[in-house]
Amino acid sequence: MSTSRALKALLLAAGLASSPGCVRSYASAPPLAFQDLDYSSAGAKTPWPLKRMALPKTAATYGMTRVPEVAFVELPAAPGARTVVLIHGLGSYLKFWRAQIDTLSRAGYHVVAVDLPGYGKSDKPGSFPYTMEAMADAVRELTQGLGVEHPILIGHSMGGQTALSYAIRYPSEPAAVVLVSPAGFEKFSPKEKAWFTRVMSTELIKSAPEYGVWGSVRQANFQNWRPELEWLIEERVRLAKSPGFDAYAYANVRSVTGLAHDDFVRDNLHRITAPTAIIFGESDRLIPNPFMHGGFPRDIFEYGHAHIGGSKLVGLEGCGHTVQLDCPEPFNAALQAFLGSVPESRTVAPPPSVGPEASPKTPPSPPQVPGPVDAVPPATPDRQGPPSPVLPHAP
Repeated sequence: MSTSRALKALLLAAGLASSPGCVRSYASAPPLAFQDLDYSSAGAKTPWPLKRMALPKTAATYGMTRVPEVAFVELPAAPGARTVVLIHGLGSYLKFWRAQIDTLSRAGYHVVAVDLPGYGKSDKPGSFPYTMEAMADAVRELTQGLGVEHPILIGHSMGGQTALSYAIRYPSEPAAVVLVSPAGFEKFSPKEKAWFTRVMSTELIKSAPEYGVWGSVRQANFQNWRPELEWLIEERVRLAKSPGFDAYAYANVRSVTGLAHDDFVRDNLHRITAPTAIIFGESDRLIPNPFMHGGFPRDIFEYGHAHIGGSKLVGLEGCGHTVQLDCPEPFNAALQAFLGSVPESRTVAPPPSVGPEASPKTPPSPPQVPGPVDAVPPATPDRQGPPSPVLPHAP
């Protein structure tokens, strides 16, 4: 059996295991464009205000001929409020912070939630590298464009690895870092990295049946599934019917390779100087990688905790990988407790044996994946939300 067929079989098994009895099917529902995603709190009558920002510096850094734009939600706060930047994980978008955006805003924070390049309502250019360094540079250009000097970075899974790259390379900038079930701590061998490249394809993502989606979302990410979370299934099934899904699938493939090949982050955790918390679900089914490694989630996150000086480790019992949606109340309590402990200002010492900024040993380059870049669909043509004015804001 080929590796791709084997992975499909595993996803099928997960889907069947997670769906005893009857569940609602969205196979007959109409297509859903990424720009039509409902970005709002549960039960809200009005969506969050959506903005867009062009990233010319990121485009120049990575040799892109077209300047991409990212979409983001920004909820303002009183002058002097701290800024939190919410960074989603692989395959998701800013709505995965649905249980935190308004909560943090009510707590007095200036809230910014971003759709990374290739995801949600942001552009999905085939020429973007989709490495964690490139993702971090995109987030950094956004925060700088908003006039935020010292953001609090909050990243889930791939977003956690993005926040790690940001904090390692620009250690004086983040006011704090919150890593939510983060990628970046687990070690992958050269053969395992090659497996990722071989098995991941746009066709694998595009051809996933609805019961496979149920399995990969409900079984792999959650311990406390509830009917109000079914929007995750509906949106994924309907998005797969939209013209923009090809570019999204390609972004996922490139991102998986970028994640697996990013030894820079794991090898440089000691360079992080910002106050850091690692919050994870003790019943995470995705970390460690279920196809390759045994063990327990805590084993992986303990590694990060041990290598990030002064970090705080918080495990939530009975919670899965997407812990911010799976267990929103205990997660929000742990998050706000840590945020409340972050000092208003800090003195930053240079990391050991390096200057104030660190960089990967080699310049970031697009990961090697099957298929030419020219064959990738162009960036999403339809755009929602006005460009954001560049206004200074207190960090």
